[in-house]
Amino acid sequence: MKRCWFLMLLAVAALVPQRAAQAQSREEAPRMLFVTQSAGFRHRAVTRRGGQLAPAEQVMQQLAVSSNLFRVDCTQDVQRDFTKENLANYRLVMFYTTGKLPIPQETLDWFLNVWLKQQGNGFLGVHSATDTFKNYRPYWDMIGGTFNGHPWNANSRVTITVHEPNHPICRPWGREFQITDEIYRFRNWQPEKVRVLMSLNMAKTQLKAPYHVPVAWVKQYGKGRVAYISLGHRVDVWHNPKYQKALLGAVRWLLGLEEAPAKPNPELSAAEEQKAKAAYEQSKQKK
Repeated sequence: MKRCWFLMLLAVAALVPQRAAQAQSREEAPRMLFVTQSAGFRHRAVTRRGGQLAPAEQVMQQLAVSSNLFRVDCTQDVQRDFTKENLANYRLVMFYTTGKLPIPQETLDWFLNVWLKQQGNGFLGVHSATDTFKNYRPYWDMIGGTFNGHPWNANSRVTITVHEPNHPICRPWGREFQITDEIYRFRNWQPEKVRVLMSLNMAKTQLKAPYHVPVAWVKQYGKGRVAYISLGHRVDVWHNPKYQKALLGAVRWLLGLEEAPAKPNPELSAAEEQKAKAAYEQSKQKK
């Protein structure tokens, strides 16, 4: 009996360092600051009710815990939390925001020119992140373009073409998919600076327009990384497992846990522009 107890104590002792190491690993997981503050239109996905986190915030925290790859802190108070001192604690910043946020000019410029350009740091923008600081060129130069309306409203059923199905952001979707969501068009679009991963398939979408509509892209930014996905207006999109996997894929790419090309592909945007114009002209002839 004594020998059995001795062996049991040895087994328990062997587990303690492992559990401590696991706890330490969780504490050391890269942290993301998820900003969901609205200085313009407030989306339901980032609206907090009854003292609870907003749907998008809940999803990101659940993804962080279930993947055990990162941790998420959510804020709707950039004056308090988006500071040089606080950002030193993070490797990722995520925006689901609108308008001119009350971030001091000096802090915003430091974020764009210093923090984000550091090796290992990354920015993830979703949906209306392109409707944020849209009159401030350094910001839209970082993210790749600015919101210019949404002809395809929240109830539009659209077809999306996936250009790089093996990219971690694209892998959940296959080569093509349909989704009901609000789709943005962009001004200040910079195809020479981004790698487009997904686009609106104009030929298979009811409302036609003679221009390319990118849906997701990535880019290098100094030694840092930037990813943007325009989907996410609707709350049910946030609960879509494929969308969640795409967000997790973006995090993996931004952290360098999974590599994929970021070299700009402006030739793809040019080809998609021609396809869109052809689909638009063909739809006019049928009327």
